[in-house]
Amino acid sequence: MCGIAGFTTFAAADYDRQAVIRKMTAAVRHRGPDGDGYFQDPSVVLGHCRLAIIDLPGGAQPMPDRTDRYQLLYNGEVYNYLELRAELEAQGSLFKTRSDTEVVLECIARDGVAALRRFNGMFALALWDRRERCLLLARDRIGIKPLFYSIRGNEILFASELKALLQHPSISREINIESVSKYFTYGYVPAPHCIFTGISKLEPGEWIRINESGLVRSFYWDIPLADNPVSGSNFEECCEQLRTLMRNAVRRQLRSDVPVGIFLSGGIDSSAITALAAQESPGKIHTFSIGFDQPTYDESKYARMVSSLYNTEHHCEVLTLEKAASLFHEVMASLDEPLADPSLLPTWFLSRLASRHVKAVLGGDGSDELFAGYPSFQAHKVVECLSFLPSASRDWLRTLARRIPVSHRYASAGNLLQQFLKGAGVSPEVRFLLWMGCCGNSDKRSLFSPDLQQKLASADPFEDVIRYVNRSGLTDTFQRLQYLCMKLYFQDDILVKVDRASMAHSLEVRIPFMDNDLVDFACRIKPFYRLNGLSTKYLLKQSLPPLLPAQIINRRKAGFMMPVAPWLTRCMRDAMDDICSPAAISGTGFFNAADVRGRVEEHWGGGGDQRKQIYAILSFMAWVRNWVRD
Repeated sequence: MCGIAGFTTFAAADYDRQAVIRKMTAAVRHRGPDGDGYFQDPSVVLGHCRLAIIDLPGGAQPMPDRTDRYQLLYNGEVYNYLELRAELEAQGSLFKTRSDTEVVLECIARDGVAALRRFNGMFALALWDRRERCLLLARDRIGIKPLFYSIRGNEILFASELKALLQHPSISREINIESVSKYFTYGYVPAPHCIFTGISKLEPGEWIRINESGLVRSFYWDIPLADNPVSGSNFEECCEQLRTLMRNAVRRQLRSDVPVGIFLSGGIDSSAITALAAQESPGKIHTFSIGFDQPTYDESKYARMVSSLYNTEHHCEVLTLEKAASLFHEVMASLDEPLADPSLLPTWFLSRLASRHVKAVLGGDGSDELFAGYPSFQAHKVVECLSFLPSASRDWLRTLARRIPVSHRYASAGNLLQQFLKGAGVSPEVRFLLWMGCCGNSDKRSLFSPDLQQKLASADPFEDVIRYVNRSGLTDTFQRLQYLCMKLYFQDDILVKVDRASMAHSLEVRIPFMDNDLVDFACRIKPFYRLNGLSTKYLLKQSLPPLLPAQIINRRKAGFMMPVAPWLTRCMRDAMDDICSPAAISGTGFFNAADVRGRVEEHWGGGGDQRKQIYAILSFMAWVRNWVRD
C-alpha cells in the first residue's frame, strides 16, 4: 500500500518541479512510510511513498519496465499476481523482482488497458509511456483505493489524497457549493465530484489517458447486476459455491511478506473471514476489535467468542465517549473531504490498535452491499407492501414519530421512524439514499442560508442517482437499489472511511468480499437469495453453519457505530461551541446560524434526536477549519 502523486509538464513549468513533487509526496507519507522514490523527465514528474507488504527489498517505485519505456506508480495489491506471473513467464516474460508491482507493469506493457480487467485486487495507478509521451491513470473495479485528479488546460495533476493535490501551486481551495449540497444529502461527496472546484475523483473501473493532444477516458468494468439473473445451481449448490469462493478470496488476500491480521467485530461478516483465515493460516492470527461502554452498542463479547473458537491472538480496547472526544480533532485531520459517518472514529481507533501489531488486515466490509444486509433493503420491502395505504397514513406516522420518547439508544424506534419518513413521496431510488443519508430537502431548506439556497436553485443533488440508474440499464427496482448502494454509499462512504482511517496509521486493509470472483457470483444469484422476506443476507447466513455457531449467525445486526447521540450531548459540548460557534457557522456563508443552534439546543435538551444532522455539521465545520484558507 502506498501514496502516489504526479503531474504532467508538457508546457514549461514556472515553478520548482522537484520541490513541488516532494511536497505532494510528503503530504501522503502516512500512506507509505517505508521509503520514497521519484521520476522526472521533461513532460512528467512522479512521486511515490511505499508501505512495503510484498517483496520488501524489490518493490521500490516508480518502477521501470525492462525496456525503460514505461514508469509505473502503483498503490494497492493485486492478489492474483502469482497466477498472472506464471502466465507471463510461460509467454517469455522475465522478472527481476518478486513483487506484484512488476507483474502489473508487465501486464499493461503487453496488453494496455485491457490488462486492467485481469487484476483481482485494489489499486490506483499511473503509467507513464516515454515513447508516446502519454500518461495513463486507472482505478480498481470497486474503488477501494482513491485517486484524485485535476485537469489544467492540457495538463493533469493526480494524487492518492486531496491533501497532496493542494500542495501544487495551480490548485485553489475554492469550495464547490454543489458538492456541499451533495454532502449534506448523502453524508459524503460522491465521485466524480470533489469538495473543491476544479478537482475530480477517478471513478471505480475508470481509466484516463492524456497526452499533449488531449484526453480520452473510458470504463473497463461495471457491477454486473442483471434484471433477471440466471443461475444453473440450486440453493444448496449456491451455498457450497459461496463458501468455496470466500475461502479462495481469503487465501489470496493472505498473501503477504508481513503478518496479516483480522478486523473482528463479532458480526457474521468479519467472523466468517476470521474462521476462514484461521483455517488457511499456518500460525496463530491476530484479531482486533473495539468495545464501547454503552451496552446497546458493544459487540466485543461476540468477537471474543469467535476468537476463542478459532484460537486467535485477540486484542480489544474500549472506546469510551471521553476518549472519542479527546481524539476527535486528530481523527478529523485524517480526512481531506468532509464525511458525515461517525463510525470513522471507532474505525480510526481500531486501525491504531491493529497498526501496533501488524501492517495489513482483512476486513468484513462489502457483504451488506452484495447480500442486501442493510435495514434500508428491508424498509424498501415494507414500503412496497404498504403501498396500498392512503397518503394520509404518512401524516399519522409523523404524529406517531413525534410522540415516541426521545432515546439515544442504538437504533431507537423514534430515530428509525424519522429516517423512514424522510423517503415519503419520492422515487424508490431517492428514498433509499435518503434513508442512508443525512438531510432531506426540508432539512436543507432550514439549514442552508438564503444566499446558498439561491445559488443552488437549479442544482439537483440527486443527479448522481439518475446518472447511475441510466448507466446500470436495470429495470428491476431491487437490483437498482443494490447497484446504487454499491456505487454511492459503499464506494464514497464506507471505502473512504476505511481507507483514510487505516492509512492514517500506515495500515493496509484488504476486503475479501470484494474479490472479483465473489462479486461476480453474488451479482448472478437471485434477489430472494439475498433478501428472503425480511431476512437479510439469506444465502450467506445459510452458508455459514459449517464455520460459525448459530449464536453468531442469527443475532441481530449491529453496525460498527459508536453512541453518537449521547456523545454529542455529554462529551462534545465544548468542541461544538468552538467549532460550530455562531461566528464560525456564519463565516462560511452556507448556513442559517439560528437553525444550527436550534438543532443543537434541541438535541442537548432532549427535545429531539438530531444526531445525524448535528454530526454532519460538526464534521463539515471541522473540515473547514483544517483545509479551507481565508
